[in-house]
Amino acid sequence: MDINLLNQENTLSRNLFIIFSIIFFEFLIMGISLGTLPDFVHNQLHYGNITVGLVVGIQYVATLLTRHLAGKSSDTKGGVYSVKIGLFLSSLSGLFYLFAFLCATIPTLSLGLIIIGRILLGIGESFLVIGIFAWGFVLVGPKNTGKVMVWNGLGMHGGMALGAPLGILLSTKLGLGVTFGTVACIPIISYLIAQLLPLIPLPQLEKRLPFYQAIGLVWRSGTGLAVASIGFSGIASFITLYFAQKGWEKASLALSAFGAGYIIMRLFFAHYPDKFGGARVAVACLTIEIIGQSLLWQAPNGILAILGSILTGCGMSLIFPSFGKIAIRSIPTENRGMAMAAYNAFFDLGMGLTAPIAGLVAGGVHYEYIYLFGALAACIGLLIAILELNKEKQAIQLEHERNR
Repeated sequence: MDINLLNQENTLSRNLFIIFSIIFFEFLIMGISLGTLPDFVHNQLHYGNITVGLVVGIQYVATLLTRHLAGKSSDTKGGVYSVKIGLFLSSLSGLFYLFAFLCATIPTLSLGLIIIGRILLGIGESFLVIGIFAWGFVLVGPKNTGKVMVWNGLGMHGGMALGAPLGILLSTKLGLGVTFGTVACIPIISYLIAQLLPLIPLPQLEKRLPFYQAIGLVWRSGTGLAVASIGFSGIASFITLYFAQKGWEKASLALSAFGAGYIIMRLFFAHYPDKFGGARVAVACLTIEIIGQSLLWQAPNGILAILGSILTGCGMSLIFPSFGKIAIRSIPTENRGMAMAAYNAFFDLGMGLTAPIAGLVAGGVHYEYIYLFGALAACIGLLIAILELNKEKQAIQLEHERNR
């Protein structure tokens, strides 16, 4: 192998791992928060389940509502600036959690501080993730944008998966004060890691892409992502209740199986969207997800339900980078921060709406219908991917005819 090519590959791998690490630590503190705050609000502040739901959900609302601001910031001031804003706000959220813990004897004040902390974390996550995308896309070049999305997603899910049990462990062994203090300190680690990424000149912004126009450009890919995410949300929200209703054991194994399938695919097939094109990979992945969701719907026992969960995880794994590759292919580099902000908003929306809709679909007694719903939704995503694949084939054919 040519020495220059080898050096380029090593630099690419190094930068992708740094990007993964920054995202991983951000979502680690999100997982720690989810592992500790519901118990604190319910058992120490003595609020009910509706309030707990508000505390959990308000972060995602804050994220969704600030995606356009994060995209504008990344395109006009650079991804580096947005990442720093995100890290600062995330650290500040941990301080508000800590103040809330210290004010636990005044439940109303403590709850208010937690809600402020959750809002800050939601805004911080929005700025950091979009900033990393904008920074990473310029660093790795147009041929490797899919890899940036893959490693971002791996950091997100890995951090969330480890964060919740870590939060419970820290609060049990060292107390909530130390746990919330840790949340405030982890972004400092991310900031130090971010210094390892090379600084890049801000791309010349000839024309700023408004958020509503970005929505118009990515809505097909965003819709595909949103309907595909229903399978993940259905497993995350209802698999435990589904297993309990059926009398099956090891519901937690079904959750772990989904994560294992997701991570394995990302580790071994991360380069596929860049190599084969987003539409082709999306078609394959959505087919696998449909099979997994259908198996969950019709599973006669827990073992096959776990297999369905694995297949859903495998299918879901590369859908984000695949549709993302389609979403940004015709958008100039200097506007891709806003484009990714719009694209991510569809995922936020899909995740936010799925749980209540799936609850209505189940009707309290038919949890298997949630996975039928997930399979049908993935079929819509598959149709979108097939249409995009046909467009890619037509474009290639036209290019060949021009070159004759």
